[in-house]
Amino acid sequence: MFSYLRLAARLLMVVLCVQALLGCEDTTIEPARNGGLTGVVLDSKDNQPLANVAITTNPATSSYTTDAQGRFDIPSLLVGKYALSIKKTDYKQETVNVQVNLGATTEVRVILEKSAGTNRRPNVPASPSPADKATDQNTTLTLKWRVSDPDGKSDTLRNDVLLYESNSTDRRQLLTNSRDTTVSATNLKYNTTYFWQVTVRDKAGETVRGDVWSFQTKSQPDNRYLFARTQNGNTDIYSSDETGASLLRLTSSPFVETAPQLSPNRDRVAYTSNATGQFQLYTMNRDGSDSRQVTLLPVDGYFNQGIGYRWSPDGAQLIYSSYNKLYRINRDGTGLTLLATAPANRHFRECDWTALGNRIAVQTVGVSVYDAEIYLLNADGTNPTLAVSNQPGRLDSPSFSVDGRRLLYTRDVDGYEDGTGRQLNAHVFTQNLDGTGLVDVSAGVSGTTTSGKPLGFNDVLPRYAPDGARIIFVQVNNVAQSVPDTWVMDLDGRNRVRLFQNATLPDWK
Repeated sequence: MFSYLRLAARLLMVVLCVQALLGCEDTTIEPARNGGLTGVVLDSKDNQPLANVAITTNPATSSYTTDAQGRFDIPSLLVGKYALSIKKTDYKQETVNVQVNLGATTEVRVILEKSAGTNRRPNVPASPSPADKATDQNTTLTLKWRVSDPDGKSDTLRNDVLLYESNSTDRRQLLTNSRDTTVSATNLKYNTTYFWQVTVRDKAGETVRGDVWSFQTKSQPDNRYLFARTQNGNTDIYSSDETGASLLRLTSSPFVETAPQLSPNRDRVAYTSNATGQFQLYTMNRDGSDSRQVTLLPVDGYFNQGIGYRWSPDGAQLIYSSYNKLYRINRDGTGLTLLATAPANRHFRECDWTALGNRIAVQTVGVSVYDAEIYLLNADGTNPTLAVSNQPGRLDSPSFSVDGRRLLYTRDVDGYEDGTGRQLNAHVFTQNLDGTGLVDVSAGVSGTTTSGKPLGFNDVLPRYAPDGARIIFVQVNNVAQSVPDTWVMDLDGRNRVRLFQNATLPDWK
């Protein structure tokens, strides 16, 4: 028993000595494992640095703030992964995950976007030009306005512009989603009030509608001249004053519109168009609006593609030739009446109607354009009387003087005839209705420098001026496809003056 106790005591001493020895060993300490983190915070709109941005880390360290250059620096972080939280007032919060490596500095670039709740709507459009309620505006003008953004981003604003015509459901979208603050308004009507409104939109989609502004166009100019002009293969009708300053294009369809004539009471313009496939007679307002078809039977026939018609002296009716028939029709298309039938194998062509004596002058033509003559008829188509007989060369364009006592027409004095209808030397003639008193106007008066037709040209399509003292006509080179010009001259051929270039079939009221 005693031996067992002694053995146990010895074992206990051994254990205690071992523990004492172990307690005397040195403790090992791991070295620190650190890296760094630096970065910059920028605005997404303009890539400019953002100052005073708050930055925190997870796992948590300290809070940091960007300097004036948008930079921040965290010099000592334990190696590992961190989530950076980046916050600034009025900007969306961003979270960026980064890895900090041993002995290295990790660089970070952070982009912040403005939060939607802080964007302000654009200011209301202002400073309209023309000014609101402006009057006497041109029928083509430039609309201008100003836009601004309270957030200082006016260069990103987009504009829509609507134009409304008064007393009409018509509206035009002049501009859509454009940065422009000017836009052209064209083809406006005379003496008409227009309303326009600008809608402005910023990049965030905030929209502001401006006030409704208005302006009134000027009164329609009293253009006394009408003519047809062909440009780029398309023939249209124009009106103008004598200077050409108030030139107005009245038609613009892809079809041929030609032979314009102003009604005697100056309220409607008649013309012909081949929009239906054949030339029909139409009327329209003097500004080109409210076009209405008058005829169903075409203004057509031998060498009569839309030129054989004329207003009645009172402007209530029109006469027109359709093949071998001469018709009268009311200006609204009602009351079609057959006046006359041409002789066998002939068609009616150009015509005129005078109030004095209530008579009609009309040209008849055969299958050759050189086979022509001019007749006088009563206004009801009766009592045809030969006024100008068939002669060598072309005979065209009969019309009455203002007083109805003389007849005006053209004739090629060279008597030239070929298969194309060409003329070499067409002159303007006048004569009394009975054939006496013949005057070759184009020959002019010898010994003057402003008299007489130049060689190589034709004088065609003449009409008396409203005052009866001059003649308006077309001068064109006798070479095919030459461009015609409209001229005026005195009754004796003196004082030839060109009015309009590239202008044919003129009318003057």
